[in-house]
Amino acid sequence: MFTPHPEIQYASAAEIKTFQEERLREAISYAAAKSPFYKEMFAKTGIAPESIRTIEDLRRLPLTTKQDLQSRNADFICVGQREIADYVTTSGTLGDPVTIALTQSDIERLAYNEELSFGVAGCSEEDIMQLMVTLDRRFMAGFAYYLGARAKGMGVCRVGNGIPQLQWDTIGRIRPTVGMCVPSFLMKLIDHAEQNGIDHHTSSIKKFICIGEALRTPDGQYTKLGQQIAARWPEVSLYTTYASTEMQSSFTECEHFCGGHSQPELIIVEFLDDAGQPVGEGEVGEVTITTLGIEGTPLIRFRTGDMVNHYTGKCACGRQTTRLGSVVGRKGQMIKFKGTTLYPPAIFDILDGIGGIVNYVVEVYTNDLGTDEVKVRVGSQDTSDAFAKRIKDIFRAKVRVAPSVSFESPDYINKIMFPPMSRKAVKFIDLR
Repeated sequence: MFTPHPEIQYASAAEIKTFQEERLREAISYAAAKSPFYKEMFAKTGIAPESIRTIEDLRRLPLTTKQDLQSRNADFICVGQREIADYVTTSGTLGDPVTIALTQSDIERLAYNEELSFGVAGCSEEDIMQLMVTLDRRFMAGFAYYLGARAKGMGVCRVGNGIPQLQWDTIGRIRPTVGMCVPSFLMKLIDHAEQNGIDHHTSSIKKFICIGEALRTPDGQYTKLGQQIAARWPEVSLYTTYASTEMQSSFTECEHFCGGHSQPELIIVEFLDDAGQPVGEGEVGEVTITTLGIEGTPLIRFRTGDMVNHYTGKCACGRQTTRLGSVVGRKGQMIKFKGTTLYPPAIFDILDGIGGIVNYVVEVYTNDLGTDEVKVRVGSQDTSDAFAKRIKDIFRAKVRVAPSVSFESPDYINKIMFPPMSRKAVKFIDLR
């Protein structure tokens, strides 16, 4: 079902559209015939699958939501059990985890996607990649990175997440040139190096491809976290890649750092407002995807919940693919606080820039008046009223409102951030 065409990312916008529409017709026909959910959707709407021939036609179809996936998970799977080669699940950040079934063809497509992704980030067969993310716990991303690195011809060292001592031992032994990690973990790597006499400035690693946390603001500047990493480890280049389990594709920055490039042969992307209408370039919209070439769990017009800016036009790298800015926030995590709309990443960016904060967790709950309330639980050695006031003053200066602040020990906050069953650091807790 899937045939690679890597040259399409360098084609003109018109050629990309024509190519995608050919793939779209195949994807619609397949889902309408194989997916119980989409077969029912076409029957209920009275829309003939063969009438969806262009990207404009695609907009006639209803949107698929996370709630659809959660409540009718099995009805999205298009193949029998004997054809499923691998099972993964979403992280469940906004509800129950969803199972995604992959066929052998889907696994090959996943590897190809990351092969292209690493190529966008300038990796080659001369590189060795150190994986600082998990490959277990039903996690698609780590599996995809390993497959993609091998497809690209890179050597791989699978260290997994955490354990700075083991990471530095591996860097010394294997001398990898590329690291794959969550960016905040780099701060721990730097701290460990400085505390143990390791000269990280002369390490073999020349670039990190980072997931899960924003390194750049929507206008392309470093976030506070990005600034700190760049200041303390200026010898490495920091790339970001964005993906979700449901889309089985990724968007990765090139060396010009002007947004994550899509792979048009694997996915069609729309950016929609609350009413489901397209937003303009540079405006914040919800990433909505239609997968191409997937056999196990294809999706049509799936709303990811991620809010981003997007950009078109030819990049200096030569690609004319749609580019995504950093995730502004998740739609389900939007906070209406004292008349101000906030997303968690904006709160994280403020906290990351305040000296004296070791770690933190942001909690949102409904107060007695039925409105959103924000509490920041801070891990710090300084628990004074003066420090709490300084934190609030900085928030007021940045976003006009201030959360309540409580101090805990950094060890206690760390236990909240890394619960035993979680694949990601928990920095936001929604109690609404």
